[in-house]
Amino acid sequence: MAPSPNPSLRCFTPAQAGAILGVSAKALRLYEQHGLLTPDRTRTGWRSYDAAAMARAAEIVGLRRLGLSLGQVARVLDGEPRDLDAGLAAHEACLSEAGRQTAAALARVRMLRADLARGGASTPATVTRALSESAPLTIGFALPWPWDGEWFALRDLPRLAFITGPLGSGKTRFAQRLAEALPDAVFLGLDRRHDPAVARRLTEDAPLADRVERRLAWLVEDGAERSDALTAIVVALEAEGATALVIDTVEEGLSAATQTALMAHLRLRGTRERALVLMTRSSAILDLDALETQEVVILCPANHSVPRLAVPHPGGRGYEAVATCLAPPEVRARTAGIVAMRPAGKCPA
Repeated sequence: MAPSPNPSLRCFTPAQAGAILGVSAKALRLYEQHGLLTPDRTRTGWRSYDAAAMARAAEIVGLRRLGLSLGQVARVLDGEPRDLDAGLAAHEACLSEAGRQTAAALARVRMLRADLARGGASTPATVTRALSESAPLTIGFALPWPWDGEWFALRDLPRLAFITGPLGSGKTRFAQRLAEALPDAVFLGLDRRHDPAVARRLTEDAPLADRVERRLAWLVEDGAERSDALTAIVVALEAEGATALVIDTVEEGLSAATQTALMAHLRLRGTRERALVLMTRSSAILDLDALETQEVVILCPANHSVPRLAVPHPGGRGYEAVATCLAPPEVRARTAGIVAMRPAGKCPA
């Protein structure tokens, strides 16, 4: 059994360092790949994080939580304050919005209490309606074919959720029905890569184009490659109005580095305005080691049982089934569109 992280130790393994810093060991390797962090190596070649490396990593983690790209982090660590000010401004805006929502919820509670004090007859239904603005998304709907009307319900849809399943499991139809059931949701299908409306929106809406360009610049600094596929996703993320966005096969048309950068961006900055539901079979999009406690994974089983929540840790319900659905981006790209077939008249040995 691996030893528990102990702050009194001189050096830490990647797993220990990540646990102390609140990030995954993969995140630490990403910082290293971008030249931001240089851990020591043991005689056998294993990474080792001493006090200096831990201090440096803590600075990187803190700057990333402000929403800075890896390029911006590098410049701030080199003494350039401009990017730090931009990150603090974005964080201030986020805190202000959170404060506004908290103040509004507090005002509604005070209104209900004042009404009760005056002898008002507030009912559970009245209270529920008054507090519904800050309530989590709750959904329930009849499933399409191949489930033939069976019921699916999810009490709390978090800001970031994933849908996965093997080929032929019906996950695209499930994702489409989920988008229909969510209030003011948008389903982003695979036709997004060649949709002329994307370029038209950028031409006609200058503020949207500016927001999209800023996001793309952030992603490129984190290693992403510009493409029509990435632009279509960023336009959908930046467009106003939708309370939820359901994206079919997020990795479609995106390189491995782009997938990694996109997921880092979504966790840092991309889920504040709306809930995101990402359908995927890529381990770079759905990294089971990087899942946060509030995120959920919905598994569409191969046998067309009702889609269900998987417990995303080894030994949890559905974990192994989810893990077998996922593959690294390079494998997904190599096997895209391939369907296993047995020649007519041939029988398995």
